[in-house]
Amino acid sequence: MAQRDWFWIIFLGAIWGCSFIFNAVLIREIGPLWVTSFRVGIGALGCWAVMVALRKPIPRDPVLWFKLGALGVLAYAIPFALFPLAQANLASGVAAIINALTPIMTVIVSHFWIGGEKATPIKSAGVVVGFAGAAILASPALTSGGQSQLWAVGACLLATLCYALTLNITRSFKAVEPTALAAIALTGATIVAVPVAFATEGTPVMLRMETWLAAAAIGLISTAFTFQIMYRILPRVGATNFATTTFIAPISAVILGVTILRETVLPIQILGMFVIFAGLLLIDGRIGKLWRRVAA
Repeated sequence: MAQRDWFWIIFLGAIWGCSFIFNAVLIREIGPLWVTSFRVGIGALGCWAVMVALRKPIPRDPVLWFKLGALGVLAYAIPFALFPLAQANLASGVAAIINALTPIMTVIVSHFWIGGEKATPIKSAGVVVGFAGAAILASPALTSGGQSQLWAVGACLLATLCYALTLNITRSFKAVEPTALAAIALTGATIVAVPVAFATEGTPVMLRMETWLAAAAIGLISTAFTFQIMYRILPRVGATNFATTTFIAPISAVILGVTILRETVLPIQILGMFVIFAGLLLIDGRIGKLWRRVAA
């Protein structure tokens, strides 16, 4: 992979790690459903601005709009709400570490998906190792009787399942222009998320400047801006190489959470992160390749 591609992968991973910090700031004043509403709403506006600036054609098929809108609900509205909901009881870094299970969850979903990629023995081993890492992460909650933390870990795992499902569904939209795909999907997520947020959490009250800045940053930078890069480099670097962004996001989230938000991340949770990373290395074949080289 070219050096510039590694730069963009590290860059994207660092930004997505920051999104967990933005979530932590936002939930101090607003509920998780408003967090997702602001993220997808502002993100959609940003993507439409790019569409206009680049003069991209807008799809006219109403059926395609409905399908992409539904995809946006599953891919963005639901997981973007689950993570801030969980972060009421979890440190930002821990939520980001659990997010690194997305490729592992994708292997499971793809194995059972019609026409999906079947899991090899090495990938299956990676899944087992990855979930062992998740169990290590959850162990402090189990030993201390922290039911709220355990529930929060489950919410993050559910979010990774949403991501895994939508990665398989998105394959059927290869013909759609990437910016249009992101803009329409985020619009569909916004149409669903905003009314639900009003109905369940009422009108949001945001008095702190940092809340407004976090909302703008998570919508424009962590969503609209990163999606423009993601959809453009993904065909070039491939899904396996691109998945390495999940290695970077927890690192930046842990560092920023500890230094800026004064959060606490336990040593056992860091251990869980490295176990999850080992599972990822098994899944993408790096450990297998290294082992064959050593054996040769």
